[in-house]
Amino acid sequence: MIVIYYFIVFMARALNFAILLRVLVSWLSADPYNPIVSLIYGITEPILAPIRRVMPSMGGLDLSPLIALILIRVAQQVLLTFFFRVI
Repeated sequence: MIVIYYFIVFMARALNFAILLRVLVSWLSADPYNPIVSLIYGITEPILAPIRRVMPSMGGLDLSPLIALILIRVAQQVLLTFFFRVI
């Protein structure tokens, strides 16, 4: 059972790390064809794209990574609460 707990925590941290890397990559305007940059975009785009579709435009300011980080944290807490109630 402890494996499920660590899996949830690991996935949340990995997604947070990938989103933060994407923010850094966007500031550095790295080559989008770089394999590492493509991997980061491939991991984060399925999370950020739906948020961008729902959020209104902020005049060039993309707040979707911030919203995604908050939603990942909320999902982690909900899953862990559910996990501990089941045990």
